[in-house]
Amino acid sequence: MPSSHELFAEAQRCLVGGVNSPVRAYRAVGGQPPFIARAAGARIEDVEGKSYIDYVGTWGPAILGHAHPEVVTAIQKAAEQGTSFGAPTALEVEMASLLIEAVPSIERVRMVNSGTEATMAAVRLARGFTGRDKIIKLAGCYHGHADSLLVKAGSGVLTFGTPDSAGVPADVARSTIILPFNDAAAARRVFEAEGSSIAGLIIEPVAGNMGVIPPRDGYLAELREITRRHDALLIFDEVMTGFRVAYGGAQELYGVRPDLTCLGKIIGGGLPVGAFGGRRDIMEKLAPLGPVYQAGTLSGNPLAMTAGITTLRLLRRGGVYTQLEATSAALAEGLAAAAKDAGIPCQLTRVGSMLCCFFTAAPVRNYDEARQSDTKRFERFFRSMLGSGVYLAPSQFEAWFVSLAHSMDDIAATAAAARKALKGLR
Repeated sequence: MPSSHELFAEAQRCLVGGVNSPVRAYRAVGGQPPFIARAAGARIEDVEGKSYIDYVGTWGPAILGHAHPEVVTAIQKAAEQGTSFGAPTALEVEMASLLIEAVPSIERVRMVNSGTEATMAAVRLARGFTGRDKIIKLAGCYHGHADSLLVKAGSGVLTFGTPDSAGVPADVARSTIILPFNDAAAARRVFEAEGSSIAGLIIEPVAGNMGVIPPRDGYLAELREITRRHDALLIFDEVMTGFRVAYGGAQELYGVRPDLTCLGKIIGGGLPVGAFGGRRDIMEKLAPLGPVYQAGTLSGNPLAMTAGITTLRLLRRGGVYTQLEATSAALAEGLAAAAKDAGIPCQLTRVGSMLCCFFTAAPVRNYDEARQSDTKRFERFFRSMLGSGVYLAPSQFEAWFVSLAHSMDDIAATAAAARKALKGLR
């Protein structure tokens, strides 16, 4: 098989930038990406045969670990019955029932094919339901690449230092109001001034695309009170946090019920999927019952539904989230100790099995504070960790994900690699 270097050279001749998602190009960390040949459990292996402890987890979905045997078997059996029908199936009904059971704010749900599609449709639905045009989003929160949401976004956009995208019409951008994360007072001021024109506020309840930033105590509840008072919808983008920080997502963890919820990643068991759902009266504004149009040829794909259903059933087993919490806490403690011993300023942030290490001495509570991180130091840290066989997201502004497949031996090896890497940064 060609080497990663050879494959990347060939990829750049046929794929834009050599990749199908910008952060994979390693522009933020230097060098070239390893090309992955296979994955199992907590490890991935590149085409040269080098194995890595993986904390990307296909950007969140691999909460069970890679290629979980029960998920793989279920997909194989489903594929024997056909890979796509473009017609209703019992699997869609089962998936919808699982989501409604798990997330109390969801009374009706619509399956789609990606997180971007879910957030895009949720925003359209909020506008159609309220008859208003403006949407509030929080600086640094990334909700996919739909035009109205690609303004002051995080993730790859933040990595490349371009918080706005070319190709987004000025009129669309003007309909999006940007507020700082973790600042309820700013939200109150905007709603008092423009509340009658605001359809809704969309937020990652735990920011995961400018690094991991938890909501401050009471912040989400304050947003719930503000939006309710002004008859605007509160939309939780739980594409990342759904079934990750708790079985019922961040809204279970923090006890706040939004009007609409967007899901993805874990609910597809590693296959492409998305969903959005919420109050019945809102959701029934969607076609075919209402005037807000949304459709998708592959929505409810039987393979994705099968993988997701199997994953959610496994996550319902007792002790799953206790195990994730213990493993993730051990990793965070090991990283914090390594940074302290090396004398390297580092802010460890963690919510459940999502975590991040910001290279800065000051607390990180929002987009502006995240941007103060030393990205050059992260680049050196990343390269050292990769060389030691630890695969991290190639950006300071991405979350790390712990899976049920990570063992305490994996955690100890990661902490040892971090200790070596951090000492090299002094």
